[in-house]
Amino acid sequence: MTSRLRERSAEVRALEATLREGGGPDKIARQHKQGKLTARERIEGLCDPGSRFLEIGLLVAHDQYEGQAPGVGVVTGIGLVGGRHVVIVANDATVKAGSWWPETIKKMLRAQEMAMRCRIPIIYLVDSAGVNLPYQGGVFPGQYGAARIFYYNSIMRRYLRVPQIAAVMGPCIAGGAYLPALSDVILMVKGTSFMGLAGPNLVKGATGQTIDGETLGGAVTHTEVSGVAHYAPEDDAACLAKIRDLVGRLPSAVKAQWTERGLGGPPGSQDTTADAESRNRPVSSSTRNPPTDLYDLLPADHRMSYDMHDILRAIADPDTLDEFQGNLAREMICADARIQGIPVAFIANQRGLIKGREGEKPRFGGIIYAESAEKVSYYIDRCDRQGIPLLFVQDVSGFMVGSEAEHEGIIRAGARFVESMACARVPKLVLTVNHASGAGYYAMAGQGFDPDFIFSWPTGRMGVMEGESAIQAVHGPALAEAKKAGRAPSPEVIASVDEMRADYEHQLDATYAAARGFVDAIVYPDETRDVLAMALQASLHNEGPHIGPFVLPPQPETVR
Repeated sequence: MTSRLRERSAEVRALEATLREGGGPDKIARQHKQGKLTARERIEGLCDPGSRFLEIGLLVAHDQYEGQAPGVGVVTGIGLVGGRHVVIVANDATVKAGSWWPETIKKMLRAQEMAMRCRIPIIYLVDSAGVNLPYQGGVFPGQYGAARIFYYNSIMRRYLRVPQIAAVMGPCIAGGAYLPALSDVILMVKGTSFMGLAGPNLVKGATGQTIDGETLGGAVTHTEVSGVAHYAPEDDAACLAKIRDLVGRLPSAVKAQWTERGLGGPPGSQDTTADAESRNRPVSSSTRNPPTDLYDLLPADHRMSYDMHDILRAIADPDTLDEFQGNLAREMICADARIQGIPVAFIANQRGLIKGREGEKPRFGGIIYAESAEKVSYYIDRCDRQGIPLLFVQDVSGFMVGSEAEHEGIIRAGARFVESMACARVPKLVLTVNHASGAGYYAMAGQGFDPDFIFSWPTGRMGVMEGESAIQAVHGPALAEAKKAGRAPSPEVIASVDEMRADYEHQLDATYAAARGFVDAIVYPDETRDVLAMALQASLHNEGPHIGPFVLPPQPETVR
């Protein structure tokens, strides 16, 4: 029997493969005919051969615009250039000439925020016709409109010292020209690039001047006349080679205190004898589930129980999972571990019925109780002091309710949990494997608390509550009344129940969340370790507080 996780993974892989085709073979051929590479070809040529490109936001808006906006015309993610982590933003000119939809802005801002959070260089591969005019109302104005891209440009350049390299490899028109202009280095490809506040047609309409694009704002003009750009490579390949050269010339990044074999811990951690022994232990696959078995870890029905420890052991390096207070509040798992040698703290929800202490009632897995909230809060504070990154593995249904929970102070304990999580200065990563519901989703580092990276398995389900719970909340009285009277519910109630159930199933799906940017990427079980390791490596370049998109470094006092 095909597992639920394997089945959903196959469906999402097929969707992603379609989206990666961009505008399709005809538009790709047109790009080649113009002497240009596509966005994905440029990224492949820029990144180290054989290295992983961790794409962010591939599914954004895939279910909008009648399918005419795959990737909303921009490819974003983290790659390795000369062994160095960089953020890449590449306009996909095969999709409506790389023009900007409202969601394009969201993707680009998320990419910039990752560069700021991680303090790693960001590279813009510009090839865009500018704002998609029919949707300008969602692009141009607002606090998080296109202007915020330039705000982030400026903050990175003036205060954060995050290197920004912009390569104009096609058109770059109107306000979009400020993206490269606010970068540290600008490259323009001869013969195919244009940068200007207005193109030849608009110039003629506004001023009556007739001028060709190359003279107005081509590579030679901006490198030899205006001085706006700095390099004019002959073609895309030469441009990518020059970018690699420029990245290689950057000063060495702050050395994160880790390697793939775990030689050292994250900033602030103490290297104990136990750590040294752990580092030198031979890596064995005997205690880790083989990749093909990972797809069988979750039950066929998302409501059924399973042992979260199996998933954590599959993600962690062999023999490194060390549970913290394992016999206390066992519905919440706190555990120290390593992922590809990098120290990390797991915070995860156990599922099923949890046996209580002698004389106590059992607890429901996936629910946060006052005792478990206090346990996690203490653990987070400890990890924050020691500089250990946090990985929240979500399968949470919410906080416990009822008189007993209220009398135990669930509100106070939950607030402590939330405050500790929100104020932790270390990197925070999220992996949703099943449920992410209610206030429990918030406490487990929901998106509103600015985690560094948010991933989901294809089986992730994100919402206020499950569909059946919502049905009971809305239609429960009518259903109970019909049952008490010994009759079937009215056709109207049945129709409404069916519609609500279908709506919830659609909106709880991981692809729905990814389409709206609620998760950065959907990852597959056999790729989870590699993806998490790359995200951890990128995040650990920033030794400062990981709170919000960025924290400004101390500035010298102004002489008064």
